[in-house]
Amino acid sequence: MKYSIVTFGCRVNHADSLRIEEDLRARGGVEAASSQADLVVVNTCSVTATADQGARQAIRRIARENPSAKIVATGCYATRCEEDFAALPVTVVRNDDKLDFFRVDGEGACGAAIEPGIAGRTAFTIRAQTGCEEQCAYCIIPTTRGASRSATIASLVADVERVAAAGFKEVVVAGVHLGSYGRDLSPVVSLLDLLRALDAARGDVTFRISSLEPMDCTPAIVDVVAASGRFMPHFHLPLQHASDRMLALMRRPYTLAYYCALVDGIVDRLPHAAIGTDMIVGFPGETDADFCLNLDYLPAAPLSHVHVFPYSDRPGTAATAMPRKVPGAVIRERGTRLRAIGAELSHRFRARQVGTVRPGLTLEDGTLVVTDNYLKVRIPAGLPRNRRVRVMLGQDGGTVGIGVQERFAT
Repeated sequence: MKYSIVTFGCRVNHADSLRIEEDLRARGGVEAASSQADLVVVNTCSVTATADQGARQAIRRIARENPSAKIVATGCYATRCEEDFAALPVTVVRNDDKLDFFRVDGEGACGAAIEPGIAGRTAFTIRAQTGCEEQCAYCIIPTTRGASRSATIASLVADVERVAAAGFKEVVVAGVHLGSYGRDLSPVVSLLDLLRALDAARGDVTFRISSLEPMDCTPAIVDVVAASGRFMPHFHLPLQHASDRMLALMRRPYTLAYYCALVDGIVDRLPHAAIGTDMIVGFPGETDADFCLNLDYLPAAPLSHVHVFPYSDRPGTAATAMPRKVPGAVIRERGTRLRAIGAELSHRFRARQVGTVRPGLTLEDGTLVVTDNYLKVRIPAGLPRNRRVRVMLGQDGGTVGIGVQERFAT
């Protein structure tokens, strides 16, 4: 059987797709282009209307190019709006069922194990937790993913040691609401407990923490990243807005002052850390004065990258019923302005790293490196994918020196 997996959205979706891919390979499946595959899995996202549209377009294209393929639609959009798929040639598998749909027990496995390079992936993403019980006014994910559910620490450590033995050198720890990790387990544990356990895991593997809500990024977690040497100095902390009034309307449980103190504290401990954020433009009720608070804060913020999301109505969320919707043209103009600031912040962060030596991992054909602080740099050919290196960063995204790094751990 030839299979193809098309993934939209967040790192949790990518982690789910990796697990599905492992199961398909265990069945003897072989990866192929979607136009040539017998089975195509489309793992959808529903964070915006654009994400919904992208999934529909992908399914129509696959069905047109490969009419004999069996197409399975899963993920948040397929779960939220199953009726949208009624006219499409797909089988819908809801989020709660997708990891069991292709599962093979150990005795039934006959194919190749997953390894670095499969589907272009060098790092391995594990899903520590799924679901969310926060009530952010704009977000549909609690509906599509359900209540928070965590994997046990023992199972996650075993997963890490398994993929390290398969050759993966970097693991991304992901969750829908990662900061809530372990609250549903008995006995209750925390994300900090998990990070400490991963720090002690066997294998030549380092870790990158996926997105954390600001209120969940505690000083103790920052301390682990700063002291371990095994966790990458890379944080993604979605602010969403620099107006406290808008944060309250969005039901975000922090203020701009809290966020500023958090990111300033991280930079004090880890001056070279990458800190990314998300911003929403055009949330209902956003005035020019509210938006200008973003323009006041962002240009001087110690951030390395900004993801800008135009507000999109999600039926079933509180924001859908809110008055004073912002016109689409205004949303687009505001988004353009924030993206320009984000580009300048990224350029400034990279410029500050020029002349420093950073550890990294080779990607693709070995000529691209992602550093510990999430910079992408090109190096000369000659090394394979998945090799640890140290690079001295030069101007214009290049390097002025490169060396092979020793094994991290045993």
